[in-house]
Amino acid sequence: MNKNTLFIGFMLFAIFFGAGNLIFPPNLGLESGQFFWPSILAFVITGIGLPLMGVMVGALDKQGYIGSINKIHPVFSVVFLVSIYLTIGPLFAIPRTASTSFEMTVTPIIHSSSPVWLFVFSVIYFLIVLYLCLNPGKIVDRIGAILTPLLLITIIAMIIKGFVDFGGSTQNTANPEVYTSVLGGFSKGFTEGYLTMDAIAAIAFSMIVVNAIKATGIKHANDI
Repeated sequence: MNKNTLFIGFMLFAIFFGAGNLIFPPNLGLESGQFFWPSILAFVITGIGLPLMGVMVGALDKQGYIGSINKIHPVFSVVFLVSIYLTIGPLFAIPRTASTSFEMTVTPIIHSSSPVWLFVFSVIYFLIVLYLCLNPGKIVDRIGAILTPLLLITIIAMIIKGFVDFGGSTQNTANPEVYTSVLGGFSKGFTEGYLTMDAIAAIAFSMIVVNAIKATGIKHANDI
């Protein structure tokens, strides 16, 4: 494994790890109780497996998903892809990333969820995002080499904090209103894995990943 492979792997982790990945798994673990394993298995299938398959499928066509979906019908391709980008963009995913970041970082400090503070935070947040995205050629270095290690450190710190605060008082019984059987737990995990929206985002991210790999000098489709 060379440095570029490691950084691209880090980049994949960072761009897919969004607000949903931070919200749903802990809640799933807390409420699933004795149905934890079928629930988390289903979550992994839709929250990790489908996005990974999406990236691989997107890399098979030189034009990415545009080329693949155009084979169905050009009009369908436009409508479908516009819907996808609106869903993972301004309608759902983008606002969720800012609001979740605000609730987890600023709110505990200022003890307020004021819309004014949320607006100020969102402006700063998206200016930083804009800076990171202005030069696609440096996206691997900026995200894979800088942001991902910081993200991993933060996640590890949160896990340790969770064990310290709740390690001795976790509940072993599932929430009876949601988890009633193994199949019910699997269904809930399957749904929540999909609600991370990573499977949908893979359609857009696949070309980002492919272009990032090409920027390292790898051009042949088989190597990608």
